[in-house]
Amino acid sequence: MDLRQIQLFMEVADQQSFTKAAEHTFLSQPSLSKIVKRLEEELQVELFDRSTRHLSLTDAGKTVYQQGQKSLESLSELKILLDELRNVKTGEIKIGIPPLVGTLVFPDMALKFHAKYPKVWLQLVELGAKRIVQLVENSEVDLAICVLPVDEEKLNVYPFISDEFVVFIYDEHPLANREKLSISELKDEKFILFSDDFTIHDSVINACKANGFEPNVSYKTSQWDLITELVSAKMGIALLPKSIFYKQNNPKVKMIPIKDSVFHWRLGIITKKDTYHSFATRELLKMLIENPNEKNSAK
Repeated sequence: MDLRQIQLFMEVADQQSFTKAAEHTFLSQPSLSKIVKRLEEELQVELFDRSTRHLSLTDAGKTVYQQGQKSLESLSELKILLDELRNVKTGEIKIGIPPLVGTLVFPDMALKFHAKYPKVWLQLVELGAKRIVQLVENSEVDLAICVLPVDEEKLNVYPFISDEFVVFIYDEHPLANREKLSISELKDEKFILFSDDFTIHDSVINACKANGFEPNVSYKTSQWDLITELVSAKMGIALLPKSIFYKQNNPKVKMIPIKDSVFHWRLGIITKKDTYHSFATRELLKMLIENPNEKNSAK
């Protein structure tokens, strides 16, 4: 049994077909079948249930697949370690960022990091904060910037940005000339929210409930700029971090602070605990934590 056999077996499992796997590995289907059959004979188990149209793994097959993944991950880590020993500062960092956060911090982050490490590629993964946390826990991204709190038993957490929520309201709204508003005064308004997989969605819902009402939601979206356009079109109001107001340029949208606000948007940088981080990832993390210029203010 060798690693090549395991890789080919895993490809068949991923494709659920010897024919498709053969196309991906540039082998003939009979040759690939023989390799997997030889592996089964060496291990003295059946790896696939061949009785259905699509191949499925047996219990033994699932075990071999999981161990194969661990072996490949170990080899990948070995390459990174050897690169570091040779001081080759190249590579890729996968960064998970919700779209709203990405708008505020990623351009400056990428510019400053690229100036220092031009051979390191930053790959941005934009999803809602809830999904981003899962990606970190599953080691699918190297680090992430997301809304706090998160599970600190599984994750390293480094505080990053704190901002206050404000009311986004259209300029002709009866409340538009108020200097400040309380959340309770918005109970009869229609709310435009981020989609359910965004932590900020839950934050707004919980803030309304804490003030004695369930918000009347008119629209949900994953795009912050669409939220501001819907506000300007008089489709509702929104509660958003103050910093986003200075990123939009619609003159029909006004920002009103919230009275005695304890309603804040806290962002943190997170990484998975007890896992290896590449040289490049550690350098980016160091830059974000230590460089005060990297932290965007509310304006």
